[in-house]
Amino acid sequence: MKEYYFKADNPTKSASSNLKYRNPKYLSMLNHLRFYLPQVYPKLDKILFLDDDIVVQNDLTGLWSVDLHGKVNGAVETCGESFHRFDKYLNFSNPHISRNFDPNACGWAYGMNMFDLKEWKKRDITGIYHKWQNMNEDRALWKLGTLPPGLITFYGLTHPLEKSWHVLGLGYNPSVDKKEIEHAAVIHYNGNMKPWLELAMTKYRSYWTKYIKYDHPYLRSCNLSE
Repeated sequence: MKEYYFKADNPTKSASSNLKYRNPKYLSMLNHLRFYLPQVYPKLDKILFLDDDIVVQNDLTGLWSVDLHGKVNGAVETCGESFHRFDKYLNFSNPHISRNFDPNACGWAYGMNMFDLKEWKKRDITGIYHKWQNMNEDRALWKLGTLPPGLITFYGLTHPLEKSWHVLGLGYNPSVDKKEIEHAAVIHYNGNMKPWLELAMTKYRSYWTKYIKYDHPYLRSCNLSE
C-alpha cells in the first residue's frame, strides 16, 4: 500500500501532486481497515460503520432491522448531483473499468454504513478489493482514497438507505438544507472544513460543539476553543 502512494521513481508527478498523495487522508493504513471488517471482528454477523467526522443525533437502532435484500452494504446514495456518479471517480477510458461498470451508476457515501458480514464472507468482498487494488498498481483505474475502490468492491452489492439516516456535506457544502440537518440521524462533516478546525463553516459548527466536553483532558490538549 505504501508503494502504491510513494512512487519515488515516477518522474511524471509534480511536487504538488506528490504532496497530495502524501496527505494522511489518503495514506493512512487505518483508512483501508474498512475492507477487512470480518477479520477485525470475526465473531460478528453485522456491523455499523461510522467515520470519525460524524455526529450521531438520533437513535440508530432502527438500522439494525433494515432489510438489505441480500446485499452487503447499506449506504445512502449521493447521485442527486450528476458529479457523484461512477464516472466522477473511475477512469472509464480504461477497458477494465468500461467493461465492468456503468459510468452512470449512482455513487454512495462512506461514513455511516450497515455491513452484513455473513454475506461479505460469502461473496469474498476482501478478495474483490485485493484483486482491484493489485490491478490499479499504476493508478490507471482510479487515483486517490478509499471511495473509488469501495464503489468497485461493492458494485451491485449496495442497498440504498433513506437519506435521513445520513446527511453529508457539512465539511464543504454551504448549502445543506437546515431541516435536513436537524432531522438527520447522522450528520457528516466530509470535506476539509472539519468542525474542530478554524476553517470550519460557522453555521454548521454548533451541531458538533454542543456535544463536546471541553474539560476532558484529551480535548484540552487539542486547544479547542469554545
